[in-house]
Amino acid sequence: MNPLKAFAATLFTKEKRVKMDINSIYDIKINALNGASIKLSDFKGKHLLFVNVASKCGFTPQYKSLQELHETYKDKLQVIGVPCNQFGSQEPGDANAIESFCEVNYGVTFLITEKIDVKGKNQHPLYTWLTQKVNNGKTDSSVKWNFQKYLVDTNGNLVDYYFSATSPTSSKIIKHLK
Repeated sequence: MNPLKAFAATLFTKEKRVKMDINSIYDIKINALNGASIKLSDFKGKHLLFVNVASKCGFTPQYKSLQELHETYKDKLQVIGVPCNQFGSQEPGDANAIESFCEVNYGVTFLITEKIDVKGKNQHPLYTWLTQKVNNGKTDSSVKWNFQKYLVDTNGNLVDYYFSATSPTSSKIIKHLK
């Protein structure tokens, strides 16, 4: 890599990676789909699986597996669906449309948040934490598409992230819940 490109890459990385003024993921504020505040600290002692979801995506049938995972491991895991319209405009609906779609088509009972941005200049603090090593202490990542998954352990530490093609019931995820 030539020195100018290396410098530009470093400069971009430093601008993008900003240390958040929080102590843990449990301090991040996010609302449920109905507008009620979610206290992530209520889930201390459980694994958290954050999944950016969309209703018009090729991976949308994963809602079924997410619901199965939620029902099977509800004592050990909190599944949290995070609607996002940044990938192919595949989540165009408002809160009512999203809720109706999830309930009618997949019987979803796990927690769904408000619709947010998971990347870019308006990235929600939750995803700033999940995608930046300076905040999560584990790794940098970027959200590539709908249904990318982030697993957080019972103490609020990032375990790993999984691309969209990884089934929610994959052994890569399940092995951390046993």
